[in-house]
Amino acid sequence: MQETKETVDTLTLARHAVDAAADKKAEHILLLDLRGLSLIADYFVICSAATDRQLRAITDNIDDVLRIEHHTRPHHIEGVDSGGWVLMDYGDLIIHAFTPSQRMHYNLEELWSQAQVLLRMQ
Repeated sequence: MQETKETVDTLTLARHAVDAAADKKAEHILLLDLRGLSLIADYFVICSAATDRQLRAITDNIDDVLRIEHHTRPHHIEGVDSGGWVLMDYGDLIIHAFTPSQRMHYNLEELWSQAQVLLRMQ
């Protein structure tokens, strides 16, 4: 499959989101390629935070980095004040940041087990 400029840009955005999450000590970071499997998005970034406070720091940093470096903002952010799971929707990129219990509960890795793992960081 030939990659378009849009796909490359989305993948670059995803990699910068991974770096931004890692900068705030996110754990178990996963970058999944959903192309051909889902109409929802091309890529998922999934990561964990030990506490709700760290979860907020991670998602704030991702938002800052993508806004400053790529001049892009999420279409929608959900769960910021509810605790345990934050979803950031950038169109073809969706970022899921969880506390460990919420990540285990929703188990997106199992749900999307057929997706190609592009990056896994412990």
